[in-house]
Amino acid sequence: MENQSDQVVQEYTKLDLRRGVDHIGVCVVFFCHDGDGNILLHRRSDKCRDEVGNWDCGGGSMEFGESFEEAVRREVKEEYCVDVCDLKQIKVNNVLRENNGIPTHWIAVLFAAKVDKNLVQKGEPEKMDDLGWFPIENLPNPRHSMLDQHLGMVLESGVIKS
Repeated sequence: MENQSDQVVQEYTKLDLRRGVDHIGVCVVFFCHDGDGNILLHRRSDKCRDEVGNWDCGGGSMEFGESFEEAVRREVKEEYCVDVCDLKQIKVNNVLRENNGIPTHWIAVLFAAKVDKNLVQKGEPEKMDDLGWFPIENLPNPRHSMLDQHLGMVLESGVIKS
């Protein structure tokens, strides 16, 4: 016999609410780095929901019951097929922007994630046209609309050195 909270969860999931549009989405955003001033970026493919062709750092929505750190470690593994060697939470950012004219609202928890650059691979090739390591002072264009602001916050923390 189902309890009342199981029934509520089942009814809620039937609503098909969109994160960031129908309710505030919570995501982790991470800058993978090698410890030598280089960061890992990927170019968003035409399968991404927005900002197609723009270079971006990693990120993703949190899953129910995850800690911030668990979400980052899961997303790094999914996107880049590598484990995190060292993880630092940087800041929380309230992200208000538009996606194709539709207002979106996200709470982004920013991280710096040191990884072994020799082990990185495309874990989600359908979402990534390309990926590469870049010195902070020589990043490719065009970039995701939030990348420069978020990178500025990470650099301000002093965790990643340019």
